[in-house]
Amino acid sequence: MEIAPPVQRSSHQNVEKDKSRRKIPRDVEVDIEYLYEVVPQLSRIFRVIDKIGEGTFSSVYLAEAQMTDGSRKMFALKHLIPTSHPMRIAAELQCLTVAGGTENVMGVTYCFRKEHHVVIVMPYMEHQTFVDIVGSLSFEEVRHYIYHLLKALRHIHKFGIIHRDIKPNNFLFNQQRREYALVDFGLAQGTTDTQIELLKVVKSKAHKGGGSSGRVEDAHGKQKLLPLPPNTRNPSVHSSTKAPAKRSCPPSCIKHTKELLVLDKAPRSVFGERNLNSTNSHKIGTDNVEGQLSKPTKEDVIPRKIVSFKRRSVPVKTPLNGQKPKPAAVSQTLSCSCFMNDRVCNICLSRKQQVAPRAGTPGFRAPEVLTKCPNQGTAIDMWSAGVILLSLLSGRYPFFKASDDLNALTQIMTIRGSKETIEAAKKFGKSIVCSRELPRLNLRILCETLRGLRSYDDGSLPAEFQASRHPAEVKQDVDSPDKKRMSRSGSGSLKSPAELQEMGWDKVSDEIYDLLDKLLDLNPATRITASMALQHPLFKDMMD
Repeated sequence: MEIAPPVQRSSHQNVEKDKSRRKIPRDVEVDIEYLYEVVPQLSRIFRVIDKIGEGTFSSVYLAEAQMTDGSRKMFALKHLIPTSHPMRIAAELQCLTVAGGTENVMGVTYCFRKEHHVVIVMPYMEHQTFVDIVGSLSFEEVRHYIYHLLKALRHIHKFGIIHRDIKPNNFLFNQQRREYALVDFGLAQGTTDTQIELLKVVKSKAHKGGGSSGRVEDAHGKQKLLPLPPNTRNPSVHSSTKAPAKRSCPPSCIKHTKELLVLDKAPRSVFGERNLNSTNSHKIGTDNVEGQLSKPTKEDVIPRKIVSFKRRSVPVKTPLNGQKPKPAAVSQTLSCSCFMNDRVCNICLSRKQQVAPRAGTPGFRAPEVLTKCPNQGTAIDMWSAGVILLSLLSGRYPFFKASDDLNALTQIMTIRGSKETIEAAKKFGKSIVCSRELPRLNLRILCETLRGLRSYDDGSLPAEFQASRHPAEVKQDVDSPDKKRMSRSGSGSLKSPAELQEMGWDKVSDEIYDLLDKLLDLNPATRITASMALQHPLFKDMMD
């Protein structure tokens, strides 16, 4: 008989305490009822307690199940949207099965399917929201956090898996127990030598039939879950002998990002949503910075009439052999003249459409993704890890925040330099035009200033960074300009120099900024790999 580990019993106790203290909103109750209806076999095994997450392609629920030894265990139930492609679902399951369950990578326990509804069951791990702790972590905690993230990336990259959506919400962190878990392989892609068969280019096989009964056995064939007694099941669930009433998907199934609801208590992001290409923008590093295909704001657009050009008809000469004339090809080497004009020239229109993967979360996309480079590898995950480290060191989350890819690229140039970005783009076959040269910033000075360890008035950073200051920091400088500075934590409160010293932020070595520089290498070919990063001197006392 298998005995549930003490950690799981502790998780159950904490969840029960949380449940007793809060009342589940009505919309969550509706979602839980809908989950039971579309996948009715869940009601025989799980008692769904709450809805703990929601994204573009799935919703996550907290559920409890009784084990064969009498213990109770908590699970996370990921309900994928019905429009997900079967091959995409199968590929995610294979990633979890092959690479999950070790090296800080979440595994899969069970999977249930009813027609086009799929629920992936995973172990539940209690964790803190990143936005609540980003400014309150000690330097040692930051060092351990990035180390374990790199361990997870090394593990999945070894199998040829490109996660494509590395971000704090997909790397669960339990601060008290120092537990970590990389989750959500819904956007994963394979490298050319991937070991995940379903990530390779294969033909999709048609699946016929109704729903499966779901797996209730582990890998060794031992029965682990027991059906719930009838009196303990959710009272709103229909009887298994009665067909559930058809109802439309609840409104909450439509995506509404819950991160926006907690941004009011988050550290101010360094960049805002405003169009960075606008010449009258006052955001950081945006004065007169315009990309080649920048979109004008409404204020910049001058009303004008559409002008139509009359063209003379040209007689078409039919070849003597009767073949159709081939269209004249426009040389791809010709330079266009439509930059900063209100219409696109024929040279640009004749070029092939750029097609490249761009899946991922805005703010964490690498330069090669933003510029539609077709050859993308595991280096895009390393860039995202660098952005996470940038937030941890600066205490700002989200660090990058742009409305489109061009604005996102402009924000990267503001930090890493326009000249450096242009040169790196040439290495992977892309051309970037910037109307103004932006200097490369010192990462240590940048992070220490944003965290509050340095003054904004020492001239180390451009004047535009004043716009990203927190009101409490500005008031502090006005009220007591001669006093020692205080740093802001994740909740918005200011920390004293004594608290910062206790957290180790007064003795941050140059090694972590060297690693940050290598993670944020603009050239994916020279960007540090996860295996190389784990050998960095920053982790010399933590190496396996």
